[in-house]
Amino acid sequence: MKRGVVPLIRVEGVPSEMSDEALIAACGAGANAALGALYDRHAPAVRRFLARLSGTDDRDLDDLVQATFEVVVGAAKKFDHRSTGRTWLLGIANNTARHHVRTEVRRRRLVEEATAGATRGESADPRSEAAQHQRAARLQEAILALPLKLREAFVLVYLEGLPGAEVARMLDAREGTIWKRLHEARAKLRVVLEGERS
Repeated sequence: MKRGVVPLIRVEGVPSEMSDEALIAACGAGANAALGALYDRHAPAVRRFLARLSGTDDRDLDDLVQATFEVVVGAAKKFDHRSTGRTWLLGIANNTARHHVRTEVRRRRLVEEATAGATRGESADPRSEAAQHQRAARLQEAILALPLKLREAFVLVYLEGLPGAEVARMLDAREGTIWKRLHEARAKLRVVLEGERS
């Protein structure tokens, strides 16, 4: 059985009344209940972000979400309020995903390529739900094939909807660099997806 990160004790009151920043400060002061409130509020978004960024399967996503919130406890003391609480949490999730990708990317790509090859071999009606699923899977593969810096910028700005300035601070890069990475990511994805249509 997996060890859970959500404590049984919750912050008193309605979590929606408390800001993320206040909850992070409380985590930094050792209030485990604040961690539970942050988890309740942001775990679905963190999970979605990690899935988009890392391409990890469902069974590993839970571990990555847990690892992200375990880092929150120690990192909360260093929260400097230069970004929103959500952006800060996604920054921690981004670092968690980086570590995971470094150790797992080769194995995962081999499995995905084998699966994609088998799927492409089937004759599917392009108007069917199966064809749409295949296209989504190819898009996910194309995103995962992007160099890490391009993938991070693409997922954070286009899929998570974070402002470019916040992403630049999160990734310790200039905002212009982020926009350049986004342009390169879109160009690479366009080449891959248009190549499949021809």
